[in-house]
Amino acid sequence: MDNKTTKLLQLGRKIFAKRRESGYSQNKFAEMLNISREHLAKIETAKRCISLGLLIDVAECLNVQVKDLIDF
Repeated sequence: MDNKTTKLLQLGRKIFAKRRESGYSQNKFAEMLNISREHLAKIETAKRCISLGLLIDVAECLNVQVKDLIDF
């Protein structure tokens, strides 16, 4: 696995963990972000890259800073 994929997987796992800590289902969280549940699932499993704009939205919905999600 290359470094980029490793970082995307770490980011996806952090988003997953923070989402679960916040009590949001994948369906509910995807709805909050105005994306499909499938899109969110692919981000959480590093099968899809996340845009900067969506990353900002994720951080806002989880009440964390972007740096908290990408600090690995």
